[in-house]
Amino acid sequence: MSRPLLICDCDEVLLHMVRHFGVWLREHHDIAFDATEGRFAMTRADGSVVPGEEMWTLLDHFFPAEMSRQTLVPHAREALERLGAGADIVVLTNLGDHCRDARIAQLAAHGIPHRVECNQGGKGTPVARLIAEYRPSVTVFVDDLPTHHESVAKHVPEVHRLHMVSEPDLAPRVSPAPHAHARIDDWREAAEWIAARFAAGMPAEPIPSIEGAQP
Repeated sequence: MSRPLLICDCDEVLLHMVRHFGVWLREHHDIAFDATEGRFAMTRADGSVVPGEEMWTLLDHFFPAEMSRQTLVPHAREALERLGAGADIVVLTNLGDHCRDARIAQLAAHGIPHRVECNQGGKGTPVARLIAEYRPSVTVFVDDLPTHHESVAKHVPEVHRLHMVSEPDLAPRVSPAPHAHARIDDWREAAEWIAARFAAGMPAEPIPSIEGAQP
């Protein structure tokens, strides 16, 4: 019999990133960093805004060289240990492929030794690909960015989608993702929600507010 499958993001779900990225920007580039609704805003000491292309360059410098700064989200390791006893787990992270080995080592050092897949862009297609590979009894997807929940809803609507923002300073400013079935920012409660979906073994129900609205 096939096992359930948990497909889980990493940054701001399993590991804190925003707070450490912001400290690094101040220390090494004299740039003030803010994140609202999943968008990055960077401002230099002279008040000028860092353009989008340079933002991505700075992120590329943070990953993988500064990944050792990142800290584990409370209760994430214990939740995955519990869930992994009866389910397959894949960490689907939006990093360049050159960061995969570093992310695997980073997570393993935090006691999270699960499969890691890197991705660029929407996560609906890679989630569909993983489901085709594992053929799970039921699938749960966890991510902090609403755009990825929308992508998964479009490509594999039968997946249960949990919106999680584990950074306490960021979570209050991020609205619940409309394409997610639930919003939970604490892994203790999240593990209960995920385990209940695994136990039921049923595909996700459509979300009435968005049913029929996807392209």
